[in-house]
Amino acid sequence: MRPTTMRLTSTTGAATALLVALLGGCTSVDRAPTTTPDPTPPSATTAPGPSAPATGTLLPTTAPTVGPPNSGVPATVTLRTSGGFAGRGDSVTVEPDGQWTVVDQAGSRRTGRLTPADLGRLAGLAADPRLAAEARQPTSPTRCADAFHHRLVVGNTETGYVDCPADAPPPPATQAVVKLLLRATGTHTR
Repeated sequence: MRPTTMRLTSTTGAATALLVALLGGCTSVDRAPTTTPDPTPPSATTAPGPSAPATGTLLPTTAPTVGPPNSGVPATVTLRTSGGFAGRGDSVTVEPDGQWTVVDQAGSRRTGRLTPADLGRLAGLAADPRLAAEARQPTSPTRCADAFHHRLVVGNTETGYVDCPADAPPPPATQAVVKLLLRATGTHTR
């Protein structure tokens, strides 16, 4: 074989190898972008869609991410009621699934389960941003001697009020949870 033919074969082989390497990166599937991803999570998922006739690549379609409805309370809810003329001391605890337990001052225990409607209402009230805002409000001394004191704990949020008509109005979201728990569990303070 002559040296010129050998160089031509070598050059053709190298050019072919280079072309195969360059074209090997081209596929019909989109590659991930090489830029830094956005740190905020997407609000929807991307699922494969129909093929595009011209290139054969898959077109993304957006489908909303939908999970099962949240039917429970996000955290355990505890209400402690004390005071009053008789010096009561009741504790109501509601688990995220709606199971409740009431323990009175004497240690007697009652249990039950919230109705789906009451559990839904409690879940909405527990997630109400007013509840956290009310927990940050400063408290002032009460003007009533024999009033009921309500302390409400929802997850890490603790709030409360004294049921005294001479004081400022109770915080509305806190009062709504207290009234719901007292009614739904049959715990009466009067």
